[in-house]
Amino acid sequence: MKITPEKVQELAALSRLKFEGEAAERMRQDLENILEMCEKLNEVNTDGVEPLIYMTDRVNNLREDKVEQEITHEEALKNAPKKDSDFFRVPKVIGQTD
Repeated sequence: MKITPEKVQELAALSRLKFEGEAAERMRQDLENILEMCEKLNEVNTDGVEPLIYMTDRVNNLREDKVEQEITHEEALKNAPKKDSDFFRVPKVIGQTD
């Protein structure tokens, strides 16, 4: 499959990355190499091979889910660069278009 420079820029915009000049060309080539490798997998005969669901036969040993108060609310906010009474203040990131 051929990856065009326009496709690289489209993918970069979707992932909020910027590629220019030689970096964009390297990315285009890398994407083509990845797709070429994936296409080679289609050549492998998988008739009669069961799909792999888990990588091992091990079972997770999960701990009991219980609440433990390790630090107080005041201790958590003590070193916050910005806080507003009971909450951390952070820059708005939802709804930005840049």
